[in-house]
Amino acid sequence: MALQKGDFILIDYVAKVKETEEVFDTTLEDVAKKERLYKEGEIFEPKLVIVGEGWVLKALDEALTTMDVGKPTTVEIPPEKAFGPRDPEKVKRVPLKQLTSRGITPAIGMRLEYDGKIAIVRSIGAGRVLLDFNPPLAGKTLLYEVTVKKKLETQEDKIAALIHRRIPSIEAEKFKFKVENNTLTIEVPEEAFYLEGIQVAKRGIAIDIQKFFPEITAVKFMETFKAPEPKTK
Repeated sequence: MALQKGDFILIDYVAKVKETEEVFDTTLEDVAKKERLYKEGEIFEPKLVIVGEGWVLKALDEALTTMDVGKPTTVEIPPEKAFGPRDPEKVKRVPLKQLTSRGITPAIGMRLEYDGKIAIVRSIGAGRVLLDFNPPLAGKTLLYEVTVKKKLETQEDKIAALIHRRIPSIEAEKFKFKVENNTLTIEVPEEAFYLEGIQVAKRGIAIDIQKFFPEITAVKFMETFKAPEPKTK
């Protein structure tokens, strides 16, 4: 059965540039390693998407409603529905000295910041550097090879997925929670207490829960500091 707007799903995908077959994003660890996209500490796992919420490119979001769980699908996205056409006005030559004086040694393909904007170095020659301020995927047709791994049905599974989306570095099952009298109480595991950005993550979880479960009017986070176990002699 095809998916509908508002469905909670977990997807795996490999995203590539059609013209060059270059993979630029994936949820699969083995593909990331093969394509040199792997970074230590990054988490590769199926991604939570709520259909129609714009959590992925709009054209991909729309295509999700034609997909079935477990059936691989390839979605082709033209530039105008992806990152837009390339704009020749956004390519500029700048004197090499302007970069070296800031301690930047440019190399072709390097990304750097110039005048507060990110640019890619396209060429270097005769004391000048060609900087391209277009998004890296502008003008490219994208291919997404997508498999919907699972559709989440229960409130419990959906809440667990929303928590994990904001705090992916800790296993989802370590967060215990319950809903009583329109209040969701989440027990935060000890290893999450000092995570960088934990307060922002908690706020994000509360906003998500109240958006997708309007009947839940309060979200509580419980942090319990336990005394260390006494050492036995």
